[in-house]
Amino acid sequence: YQNYPNPFNPSTKIKFDIPEGKFGNVKLSVCNITGKEVSLLVDQSLQPGVYEYTFNAVSLPSGVYFYKLSTDNFTQTKKMLLVK
Repeated sequence: YQNYPNPFNPSTKIKFDIPEGKFGNVKLSVCNITGKEVSLLVDQSLQPGVYEYTFNAVSLPSGVYFYKLSTDNFTQTKKMLLVK
C-alpha cells in the first residue's frame, strides 16, 4: 500500500500484507533521494497477515524518500514526501 499520509510531517504509516501460503524474510527500508538507507524498519521473518509500521522522520530534512519492501520473491519501491 502507499504510505499514509503522504506528504507527511514528521511521521507516516507504511502498511503491507503477506498473503496466505507466503512467508519468509521481509525487509522494509527507507532511502533518501541518493539511495542511502536512512532507516531499517523491518528485517525479520513474518507470518502471513497485515502489518503496519510507523516511520518517524523527525531528525531528517524535508525531501523525497523511497521505501522498499523486499521478500524472497517480491520487491516493490514507493515514493513519499517529507515536508517540514
